[in-house]
Amino acid sequence: MALLFFGCVSAPPRPTGRYSAAAAEKAADTALTMVGKPYQYRGDSPEGFDCSGLVRYSYLVAGVDLPHGTASLRQLTVPVLSRNMRKGDLVFFDQSGKKYSHVGILTNNHRFVHAPSTGKRVREDSLDDPYWKKYFLGARRIS
Repeated sequence: MALLFFGCVSAPPRPTGRYSAAAAEKAADTALTMVGKPYQYRGDSPEGFDCSGLVRYSYLVAGVDLPHGTASLRQLTVPVLSRNMRKGDLVFFDQSGKKYSHVGILTNNHRFVHAPSTGKRVREDSLDDPYWKKYFLGARRIS
């Protein structure tokens, strides 16, 4: 019941700043420079990131202020066909049976940067890796 209530009264989050393909590329490049930084639950700075915090920080550097949280990021994005994915698109995963529980930023050639989990560090992985392929839900672009 609470989900219905909140779904009816709250408007989807909107990014602030100007989204563009150039901003998306800059966000992806920024995410790449964060490789090796530690995972930190609810982290959104180079001191430590969770997955959506890395997305938020990377886009903020590119001039686009996004919310923190995979659900909020999903709400303000639109699906992108795999053949149309481009650098800076967000890639979402279903881990532990939770839809849209993990997010990363597409870099190029089916690679993405993400903050995996506690005890790990920001890294770049391939969407073609059998693990990520199994849990991949799709790519989405800021609308």
